[in-house]
Amino acid sequence: MTFRNGLASLLRPEDSVLVLIDHQPFQLTNLNSHDPHMAVNNAAALAKAAKAFDVPTILTSVIADRGGLIFPQITDVFPGQEVIDRTFINTWEDQKVVDVVKATGRKQLIIAGLYTEICVAMPAIQAAGEGWDVTVITDACGGVSVEAHQVAIQRMIAAGCNMMTWLALASEWQRDHARTKTGAAFVDILKEHMAGSGIAFLWEQQLLNTPVPTSQG
Repeated sequence: MTFRNGLASLLRPEDSVLVLIDHQPFQLTNLNSHDPHMAVNNAAALAKAAKAFDVPTILTSVIADRGGLIFPQITDVFPGQEVIDRTFINTWEDQKVVDVVKATGRKQLIIAGLYTEICVAMPAIQAAGEGWDVTVITDACGGVSVEAHQVAIQRMIAAGCNMMTWLALASEWQRDHARTKTGAAFVDILKEHMAGSGIAFLWEQQLLNTPVPTSQG
């Protein structure tokens, strides 16, 4: 089990690899733990964060000719990238996926997908048992019920997995506002996918760029 304490336990972009699993139309039709709009929004934000921080991202679907293609909000972030289509429900039993992940040389394995209790829990638990430092991004996942999602999270925590949300992950990757290389992209993601903070930022910029009226004598 990986103990989640100390500075070294925080996630770093240079050590992270992201696997996005089965964000497909068929799964979305029975998503009941989250608003479907938010599930798509959060998965897209997670994908954009990974790209902004140069985190290798593996896209995988299950029987796409029947279950549908991965949401364009995700694939548009990685134009031309191969989506690995599987028959295994458990992604970590598909050797092609595992080989691609291993080839990155990273050990901080980040997973999100549909459904939490099936296509996320199985690979997360298996990978954790094989020594990977596994983090699940819970708000870019979703289950067939609130209970299913929550029980899956409890099960994965018991197996040694770490739980985060996409904004917490992106903030942990950024870590320091002085990191200007990724700061602008980070703010752009907030503007596009975190309406409260993003719109407040735009408002702040509006106020800062509005000339102060001069008094008329």
